[in-house]
Formats: sequence, C-alpha cells, structure tokens
Amino acid sequence: MKRMWSPWRSGYIETFTNRPTKKKGKESLFSAALRSNDDDRHFIVWRGKHSFVIMNLYPYNSGHLMIVPYRQVSRFEDLRTEECDEIMKTAQRAIKALKKIVRPDGFNFGANIGRASGAGIDQHIHFHIVPRWNGDTNFMPVLTDTKVISEDMKKTLKKLRKVF
Repeated sequence: MKRMWSPWRSGYIETFTNRPTKKKGKESLFSAALRSNDDDRHFIVWRGKHSFVIMNLYPYNSGHLMIVPYRQVSRFEDLRTEECDEIMKTAQRAIKALKKIVRPDGFNFGANIGRASGAGIDQHIHFHIVPRWNGDTNFMPVLTDTKVISEDMKKTLKKLRKVF
C-alpha cells in the first residue's frame, strides 16, 4: 500500500487549534476566524444563519471549500436539524458556484469525523467540497513536496462571493 502525507497542513492547524474558550475548553480555528470578523483574511466566502463557507487555506485543489456550522460541535449527531438543512442547501449552492467558476469534472464532498478518520480539526465538524478534474492528480506533491494551485486564492474568493 502506498501512503501520502501532507505535512504542510500541520502549520495551519497548529496556528489556530488548542486556544482556550469560555465554554468548551478549546476554540477551533473556524471559531477564531469567525470571531475575528476579518472575512478577507480568513477567506470566508459566505455567512448564513447557521453555517458559513470558508476556503481551505491549504487546499487539495483550487476552489477547495469547507462548510462549517457556527456552533462548535465535534459530533455529527449533535448537529441540529436547522444546521443540517442549511449545510446541505449550502453544499448545493457551493457546487453550483464552483461549476460556474472553476468548471470541474466532478467533486469530492464529505467530512472526516473524529481524529481516527483523518480529521485535522476534529473539535469542530466541517464538510469539504473539493473540485476534481480528470487527470488532476500528479507527481508534484509526492516528488517535490509542492501542491500546484492554479489560481490565486484571493481571485477565487472574489469570484465565489460574486456568485454566492
């Protein structure tokens, strides 16, 4: 079995995890980004009533988005009905926007729930939408520790906000 690891993500995760909060012990990087009210700096695309869309700062592909509930919960079963409803509707909206902007051939959509599943930020559930193109896997990350992102993230952010 071949394994590929992404050590470049740990710097981002360590920057925002394990911060004290008033309620449940540790504030997630998502909660910290929301609290900062600096959507441009944190690449927050859109804010809904129960959830928001944020770009992944260490994306697997251009346009890699995450949908995150405002409430910091780690367990899928702890999401309220209204949060689940908005997350799913937002996923539809995000996929439509990405189809218009980056024109992928397909998508990965889902969540890593819990540390054992590969969740890098396991204390705040979030859902990934990763645009995929036929032939988008290549040798760069493996051989040169480099991920190729084809468009400046700020440019993608502006396009996404316009469509959202």
